[in-house]
Amino acid sequence: MKRRFPCRALMPLLLSALTVAAQAQTASSYPARPVRMIVPFAPGGASDFVGRILQPKLSEELGQQVVIDNRAGASGNIGVELTAHAPADGYTFLLGNVGTMAINPAVFDKFPVKPVRDFICVSTVVDVAGALAVHSSVPGNTLREFIDYVKARPGKLNYSAAAASSAQGLIMEYLKLKTGINIQQIPYKGGAGPATTALLSGEVAASLVTVASFVPHVKGGRVKVLAVVAAKRIAALPDVPTFLELGFNELTTGSWQAVYLPAGTPSPVVKKIYAAVTKVMADPWVIERLGSGGADVITSKSPDDCGRFMKTQSEFWGKLVKQVGVTGE
Repeated sequence: MKRRFPCRALMPLLLSALTVAAQAQTASSYPARPVRMIVPFAPGGASDFVGRILQPKLSEELGQQVVIDNRAGASGNIGVELTAHAPADGYTFLLGNVGTMAINPAVFDKFPVKPVRDFICVSTVVDVAGALAVHSSVPGNTLREFIDYVKARPGKLNYSAAAASSAQGLIMEYLKLKTGINIQQIPYKGGAGPATTALLSGEVAASLVTVASFVPHVKGGRVKVLAVVAAKRIAALPDVPTFLELGFNELTTGSWQAVYLPAGTPSPVVKKIYAAVTKVMADPWVIERLGSGGADVITSKSPDDCGRFMKTQSEFWGKLVKQVGVTGE
């Protein structure tokens, strides 16, 4: 007697096999046309700077033109939402950063997507270290001395940052929570410009923006950098300790950026993009160009590693935003 197997029992196996075959075929032919890199900010900014360094090298590596699409607006949220709703085929990816992917979801009540759910984090690409600097008139040369100085003058001193919801502004608020100091934030529209100028003029006692903003002024004695937000010491300021060294274990990255794909992108395509991105980030020309702008190359060990990093960052910044009470601007 012949045994018959139900067709329904075979269907899941058949569909699985067809999916694997289709993905393999997709990966082997990918990319077959130009690829779009969405930068969720206007040309000329930090994200655009990184994107335009990566663009020609990624084009070479993928064998297709990578086209930068600047989609500025709503603190980067417009570009994020556009990417999340793009076809999950590898032809649209996002250059996201700490603000758009980890801070904004907690700051804006009606944030359009859920980054951890709606994106695949392919790899981190750069980190721009933050730095706490004080005006030359502030006594002391260490973070501890600064903390003691502020504690002796509760509520009488100010610091500048690039907007209340910027990574640097929130890091300073984190420092306030951890140390109990009372220093008032004055947000500025731009860290490298207005916030730094306010410190140089003595309008504020301290500032927390990117390292590159302060380096030119340290040798002239106009500012003193007390600590940097980075995993290791910065080459331009080798004598300045990291916050990590000083016991603030959660402050290991500053303004990082990473490559994201819409959730559902086939795994073989994700792996192909990951391989291209990490190879480009190891290129000496790329490293040198990024370094000239104060950006250090940091890449993930794998997309899964990037996903874990993203989850940790989302939890950290989400908790901090709630503690500080920052809302959408």
